[in-house]
Amino acid sequence: MPTPDSVTRLRPVQLAVLIILMAEARELSNKDLDEMARFTLTGRDRTELEALGLIESRKVGQTLAFQLTDEGWAFCKQLHATQVNVGRNITARSTFVLLDGLHRSLDRLRISYADFFKQSGDPVPEQRSAADRPDVEGRIRAAYAELPKAPGGWVGLADLREHLGDLDQATVDRGLRGLLGQDGVSILPAANTKALKPRDHGASLRIGDEDNHALSIGWT
Repeated sequence: MPTPDSVTRLRPVQLAVLIILMAEARELSNKDLDEMARFTLTGRDRTELEALGLIESRKVGQTLAFQLTDEGWAFCKQLHATQVNVGRNITARSTFVLLDGLHRSLDRLRISYADFFKQSGDPVPEQRSAADRPDVEGRIRAAYAELPKAPGGWVGLADLREHLGDLDQATVDRGLRGLLGQDGVSILPAANTKALKPRDHGASLRIGDEDNHALSIGWT
């Protein structure tokens, strides 16, 4: 994780890239950045972000493409409370006020950053065949309907996985990821992580930079 000193020294272009990568929640190329925001990430701006472990890059054709690392996601989630060097730039200062309001709202609504920013048209992972996806997702929905629920309609992923004992963890993970974005489906971290037991940690589903522990379907 970056040190306080290294964070203070982040330049406007670097901060802008981090915010855009978080908002898009996907890999972006320099071509994408140029089309979206009229700048690219090159030279020292790129190498420093990589050295800090906040982004990773790869060559795509004749350009570079970037995405946040897990550390990058964790850093962006706390960016609203970070002392950064944006001087007296009114637009930059306003952006950090917006980030603070976003963090406050997501925390109140118990919506993860990964869930909030995810792309609605995310492709189905290649390892999930079209044939097995509906069956696994249907099994999860059926198990959810049968299990007792906490207030708000929440079912712990540990209980869900135990109920689906004939399916391995990777298969259930694929089914849960397939449900993300469908109407009425929420998968969130536990509100009180100190109350989690080892079985809860072992049953969690990693989304973005967060471990998620509970599922709700069709409740408002």
